[in-house]
Amino acid sequence: MLLQTDGSEHKWLEDRGPYLSLVGAIDDATGKVAGALFREEEDSYGYFSLFREIVARYGIPHAVYHDRHSIFQTSPKKPWSLEEQLEGKRKPTQFGRLLEELGITSIASLSPQAKGRVERLWGTFQDRLVSELRLAGASSLEEANKVLKDFLPRYNRHFAVAAAEPGSAYRQVKEGFVPNEVFCFKHQRIVGADNVVRFGKHRLQIVPCHGRSSYARCRVEVHERLDGSLAVYYQGKPLITGLTRPEPAVLRAQAKVLEPVIAAATPPVVCHHKPTPDHPWRLWVYRANKE
Repeated sequence: MLLQTDGSEHKWLEDRGPYLSLVGAIDDATGKVAGALFREEEDSYGYFSLFREIVARYGIPHAVYHDRHSIFQTSPKKPWSLEEQLEGKRKPTQFGRLLEELGITSIASLSPQAKGRVERLWGTFQDRLVSELRLAGASSLEEANKVLKDFLPRYNRHFAVAAAEPGSAYRQVKEGFVPNEVFCFKHQRIVGADNVVRFGKHRLQIVPCHGRSSYARCRVEVHERLDGSLAVYYQGKPLITGLTRPEPAVLRAQAKVLEPVIAAATPPVVCHHKPTPDHPWRLWVYRANKE
């Protein structure tokens, strides 16, 4: 019913590799580690990937207990936007929005001691898991995650305890649930007069669909998926899009960067010497037209 989640920055690979952050979630009732993965740093992408795996394997938990990291809730020091002032409430973070869509209650702890179970987990992992990584000779992010995948089932068999009541409290997803439409970063955009949505360096051309030839000036939602792909939605419906040429300013910047490379790859122009006396050009004689 309750998962405690957190991230632990540590020299997991000791001196063999980069400094990594371990993101994980532990069941509050049984002590079973529901999922974990290594990341270069504690970020929203790591938590999105973690909970996508948990939902696919077990289902949707009722509540998540976490710290007050800006990944989970908007910092109180951040100024309120005009839209937030009109609505009278803060907009959730990307991960906070994910929890709302899944119907998961978000509970923020007031101190590290309040989420002691996950904090003790990190203490155990920084001993046992570090030794496992050392024995396996892991020296990269990919190798560390491979060792972790083998380590977690063994750890759960040894340390997890049986629940007081049989059965599972995880809720199963509804029929028609599309993970890509939930486990993604969502951004609001206004379609331009040319029916193009601008998102960073990308320009997404909307193709006429759903009975409309144009979506100019419409407010749409751009989904940035975990695999890096983009999708545009209008009123909950996916739109057909295609990539267009980058902005002229981007093209000019790219041309400026490639100019030295092109110049170096272009063979130099060879200047020929003066033609010799017997060259055909010198043998030609001008003759005036005769009547």
